[in-house]
Amino acid sequence: MQVTDPLQSDFALPNDLGAQRLVVRIRELGTELLREEAEALLGLCADTNRAPENLRDSVSTRLMEAFRLRQGRGVFGLLYELNSQHLLIQVASRLRRYGSKADPRDVLQEVFFNVYRYPHRFNAEREDAFRVWSAMIVRNTVLKHLRSLGRGGRTELAIEDMVSEPQAAPASSPLAGAVESESRKECTQVYLTYLHLYLRFYSMLSERERKALHLVEVDEVSYREAADQLGIRLENLKMVIFRARRKIHRSMRRVFEGLSPDCRPARGSNPESDQLQDVWSEEDSDEP
Repeated sequence: MQVTDPLQSDFALPNDLGAQRLVVRIRELGTELLREEAEALLGLCADTNRAPENLRDSVSTRLMEAFRLRQGRGVFGLLYELNSQHLLIQVASRLRRYGSKADPRDVLQEVFFNVYRYPHRFNAEREDAFRVWSAMIVRNTVLKHLRSLGRGGRTELAIEDMVSEPQAAPASSPLAGAVESESRKECTQVYLTYLHLYLRFYSMLSERERKALHLVEVDEVSYREAADQLGIRLENLKMVIFRARRKIHRSMRRVFEGLSPDCRPARGSNPESDQLQDVWSEEDSDEP
C-alpha cells in the first residue's frame, strides 16, 4: 500500500498538474478497479468544470466504494494520498478546540485505521459521501482519543459537534412513515413514564439523599464539594449516593415487573411514604 507523509504530500489537486497525476495513479491501480469503475473515475478527472475539492470528494467516494467491495490495497493508498492533508487539518483543529496537545498525526492514523476497518458502513449514494463520512470518523476518533487520555468524562462539546452533517434522507413509504411516527410516540410515552417514576421515588427519599443526588447529578458538583455542603465525610456521601440510586432503580424495576414498589422513603415525608417506610430496613442492615 503506497502511503505518503500528509505534510509532505503535494497531491491535493490544486491545479491541472494534480489532476493529471491523479489520472496516472488511477491507471496504476490496474485490476483493483473494474473497467467501468476506472472509466468513471477518469471521466471525473477529465471534467474541467469541477473544482479541485469537488473532484477530490467525488473520486474519493468512488474509490471508497471500490474498497468496500474488494478491499484493494492500492485503492486505499490512493484514498490516503487524496485525503490525508485535509483530514489532518480537521484533526488538528478539533484537538486544539479541546486543548489537547496530542500529535495530530497519531490521531490521523487512527482515523484511517477506522476507515480501513469499517468499509461496510459506507454508503456511496451521495457524490460527497466520503467527505461527510470521514468527517464523522474524525469527530468520533478525536473524542475517543480524548476519553482514552482521561479527558472525556465530562468534556463539553461545541454545539456543532452535537449535530452531524446533513445526509440525504432515505426514501420511505407511507407505511414506514406511519410506523416511525407511532414508534416515536411510544418512545416518548415510555420516556415520560420513566421520568414520572423516577420523580415519584426521588420524592420518597430522605432530604439528605435528595440533596446529595441533586448536587451530584443536577448541579454536577464534585463529590468532595457535595460532601462539604452536606457536612458529611466523602466516604459517607458516596454511600448515600449509592443507596439512593439503588432504591430508585430497584423500585422502578419492581414496578415494571408488576410488583409493589420497594423504596423506603424519608419517614413522615408524605402520606404515600408512610405506607412504605420500613420496606428497606432489612436490606440496609446488611450493608457496611
